Amino acid sequence: MSAAKFTRTKFCLFILPFTLACAGLTPSLNAATLTIRVGYPQLNGAQTPIWNIPENKLDQRFGLDIKPIYIAGGVRLTQSVLSGSVDIALTGGAAVNAMLSGAELIYVGMPVPTYAFSLYARPEIKDVPDLRGKVLAVITKGASSDHASIALLRQYKMTQHDLKVLYFSRQEDALAALKQGIVSAAVHSAPTTLMARRLGFKELVNIGSLNLPYPFMGMAIGRSSLQQKPDLVRNFLKAFLAGVRVAIEQPETSKRAIAKYLATKDQEIIEEAYRAFAPLLPKVPYVTDEAIRTALSVTDHPKAAAANPKDFYDNRFLQELESSGFVKELYAGR
Repeated sequence: MSAAKFTRTKFCLFILPFTLACAGLTPSLNAATLTIRVGYPQLNGAQTPIWNIPENKLDQRFGLDIKPIYIAGGVRLTQSVLSGSVDIALTGGAAVNAMLSGAELIYVGMPVPTYAFSLYARPEIKDVPDLRGKVLAVITKGASSDHASIALLRQYKMTQHDLKVLYFSRQEDALAALKQGIVSAAVHSAPTTLMARRLGFKELVNIGSLNLPYPFMGMAIGRSSLQQKPDLVRNFLKAFLAGVRVAIEQPETSKRAIAKYLATKDQEIIEEAYRAFAPLLPKVPYVTDEAIRTALSVTDHPKAAAANPKDFYDNRFLQELESSGFVKELYAGR
């Protein structure tokens, strides 16, 4: 090693821990790096915090190597965390259905706490009641898009029995069906919303504007990990909160991450994905009774009516991070 390189190395080893300590993010230099596979079900702006983590090496501060993995559809993703293919699933209502069926999962956070969807329709559909007898596209039965459609129809005193529902695994497939006239309307999230407008479709209803509590994206993990691997959960949440901070405070940095994971240079698409979700991200993403209760109200699972919302989540790790001063220090260390 050259003298110059040795000097730079000594400087980095000295200054990096000091800099991170100022932000409450002191790494463990002697700890082995732990790989955590984190699955997500859709290519939309809700994933910005998890995409920010590897792109800005936020995980390294906590001895982690976080690998985001795209697994299309909430139901399939939930099955993946149950099988151990991923360690943590950033999924919505599909996890609630799985827990009702006895799956040993639990939410430890809820980064997007409402239906972040819009309904786009063909020109002949002027209002939601016009969908009676028509075909609606949603993403995966029993997952967030499906639940959003049920919640929306209720606002108009309708149910899915008033129309036909087609299920798709990807937003792009639902949009293609809308374009081809296979369906009359589709439930979309950003940036597919922009693609729909480019094809000439108009937003019929912004379902998110209804402000209904719902786990559009929750952090689902095996219950055994809470007892057996508490440090894994705790450090993952630290890294995720750091990713949220970047999403909230560093738009351009976040847009670069979005561009990479959406594999696009289209600035309008990148902006749409960021703009739709950044305002929804809470600094501390607690799970709420209201959100779980809403998810229970839109599922057709026979055990939903008698279920206790508190059985579906554990906020203690987030409470610990907030009470310890970690969150305050995280935002103070700008």
